[in-house]
Amino acid sequence: MAHRGHAARGGASTHGPALALLRVLVGVFFLFHGIEKLGWLASSEALVGRFDEFLTGATPLNRWYLDRLGPGLPVFARLTVLGELGAGLALVAGFWTRLTAGLALVMVLNFHLATGAIFRFGFLTDASGLPLLGALAALAMVGGRLPWGLDK
Repeated sequence: MAHRGHAARGGASTHGPALALLRVLVGVFFLFHGIEKLGWLASSEALVGRFDEFLTGATPLNRWYLDRLGPGLPVFARLTVLGELGAGLALVAGFWTRLTAGLALVMVLNFHLATGAIFRFGFLTDASGLPLLGALAALAMVGGRLPWGLDK
């Protein structure tokens, strides 16, 4: 009977190892993205350059969003690095998995909205598009109390 109850709380008894592996792999993905952007902590110029690229092919909705985001780029650049590193470490360690995955989902959606990628066909074939969003959504829904993590 306890086994059934445990499975009903997120399927950890049968799907736990698979979801834990997904959690760790998505965490490694975020860690390496954060490491790649460590220079943004010292200077936001790299993001400013990318921001200008985003504006060139922007849709009206995308441009509206970018216009509001622009003044905060120096802060946003640093928050991106900290968010990616923090999400990566928390997911690898299995610490507050559901909350971390939910916040990371918002961060990734924010990035895709800023770049305008979410409005392009290529979004459907981009590995950081639907597959990443799907993995984060799954972890946000049922990622608590998985094996190999601190959530236990």
